[in-house]
Amino acid sequence: MLTGYTGKILHVDLSQGKIWVETPDESFYRTYIGGSAMGLVYILKDVPAGIDGLDPANVLTWMLSAPTGAPISGQSRMCVNARSPLVDGIGDSQCGGFFPAELKFAGFDGIVFTGKAPTYQYLWIHDGEAELRDASALWGKTTSQAEAHIKQELEDPKIEIAQCGPAAEKGTRLAAIINMGNRANGRTGMGAVMASKNLRAVAVRGKTRRLPLANAQRLGQLARWGAGDVENNGDVLGLREYGTPSVVGFQNTIGSLPTLNYTQGQFPLADHISGETMKDTILKENDTCFACAVRCKRVVETEWQGRPVEGQHGGPEYETLGTFGSYCGVDDLPAVCLANKICNENGLDTIGTGATIAWAMECFQNGLFTADDVGYPLHFGDAAAMIRLLEQMVAREGFGEVLADGSRRAAERLGKGHAHLITVKGAEAPAHMPQAKRSLGLIYAVNAFGADHQSSEHDPMIEEGASDFYLNRLALLGLHQVLAPGSLDSEKVRYALKTQMFYSFLDTACLCQFVWGPSWEMFGPQETVQMMVDVTGWNDFSLEELLKVGERRLNLMRAFNAREGLTRAQDQLPAKFFQPLQGEGPTAGVALDPAVIERAKEEYYTMLGWDPATGQPTPQGLAELGLAWVNNP
Repeated sequence: MLTGYTGKILHVDLSQGKIWVETPDESFYRTYIGGSAMGLVYILKDVPAGIDGLDPANVLTWMLSAPTGAPISGQSRMCVNARSPLVDGIGDSQCGGFFPAELKFAGFDGIVFTGKAPTYQYLWIHDGEAELRDASALWGKTTSQAEAHIKQELEDPKIEIAQCGPAAEKGTRLAAIINMGNRANGRTGMGAVMASKNLRAVAVRGKTRRLPLANAQRLGQLARWGAGDVENNGDVLGLREYGTPSVVGFQNTIGSLPTLNYTQGQFPLADHISGETMKDTILKENDTCFACAVRCKRVVETEWQGRPVEGQHGGPEYETLGTFGSYCGVDDLPAVCLANKICNENGLDTIGTGATIAWAMECFQNGLFTADDVGYPLHFGDAAAMIRLLEQMVAREGFGEVLADGSRRAAERLGKGHAHLITVKGAEAPAHMPQAKRSLGLIYAVNAFGADHQSSEHDPMIEEGASDFYLNRLALLGLHQVLAPGSLDSEKVRYALKTQMFYSFLDTACLCQFVWGPSWEMFGPQETVQMMVDVTGWNDFSLEELLKVGERRLNLMRAFNAREGLTRAQDQLPAKFFQPLQGEGPTAGVALDPAVIERAKEEYYTMLGWDPATGQPTPQGLAELGLAWVNNP
């Protein structure tokens, strides 16, 4: 008996208005587990090579996994994939909240969207049934307005809704998918893909709240242990107390808080946008995702220049505090909260959007743009100019229209500003600096969908000064050496790869990386394996298989990119990373060494069995992972 899963994948042909249900066998689930890996199966088989991400022939997958909806922390996640309209190659994005669990309760392990609807529609899923409904009344509505409309129309306030927003309707490639008004499938433009299919929203409701589990009693024991141990884990406790903004101070201290568009690693006014300041001034309450004891989400209430920020919009995560705060030199916390609200209401990725504005500010500072070009001065630290430009990006008006598809496309369109880009494969770099965490430089370069901070464990977990708690867990992955700060030798490359495999499994099993992980998290490698056994009944599931699943996903994503013509040549960091940082602190004067990065890439490809010359998987390597079909889908 298949446990954990519903055994059903929903297929929606939007062009024809046809809906059907696939019932994969257990071997399919055991091989791909869920999430990104499962989505890539359909994308590799059905997406024509060479298309733009906004082409109707693109395939959009929303995938869950076995643990989704189980009564334990950190399992309510959904992975969304498609050919990206924003970055080179595959698009990949995760979200939390209540929507993923509700989709499972409604009867499905995932959804595959194909084609483009002839009219504006939304999908209504309830108790194993699905139907397409007219969404013309939702056009132009903010995410909160659209959510209220759907709940009223379906006469159920407990419906969970995931949707694109007005920005996506305008074709903005930075568009995200928003649920609960404040959870996002950000990065890589998945909201833009959704809107390109004339699909505004998916509403779900399930009446069955319990799923079959192989060992519910033991899973319950693990869940209670994790919840009870929060007080003993300083990192997880910090998330409960301050949310992801808890790391603002630490990042600033080590010189890893990107400031003035990655020009320096310390922001002198970092305490103005810290988690502590947020809690002391504008925090209303903590929020959580389904069944999670961590409660890391922030709910804030404030106003900026008479404009309110209500609790329904949540509160800015660390990355948002970085991109709209330190990246832009803005220390006005209410202004950053307003920017977060505007992005959530209109369906924009806060990382890419804030970083694009910061890029424009640096270009302005260096005389590449003038006030006549922009319509007004665009100085670092000017919160009013930041908000004004953000709203123009939402509306695709004025200079905002130039920036609405991200900084790389803006530089290409204008023919200038390339030296100030912080993009990899078109993805703006998140708020963790490889100048302070060397292995991130490698992962940013080789990651299939560009610079991403949640694709591997960060360097401090294994460097000198790391706690025995971290090191004992990492030893389970065969990582036994304590490494020197700032190193990127062969052992650091192996650390980056092993933890990337683990994180890749998490994005396959749709598990939260603040709860499950290889070092600091609530649950470590042993608990992750136990949970999978308790949910699925696969008693022979092991840590070795867990890492193999993660490796399989990495190869699937890389194989898609290889098909699209991406090679080692696209695994390039921005030129700016090889220039000495300014400012003060431990990373002042630090620059990455191109020769060191190239050597690390060579070792990384070799460790994975990829062709070092091209950075692509080999037919033999794919076959060993059960992926021989990838070469002939």
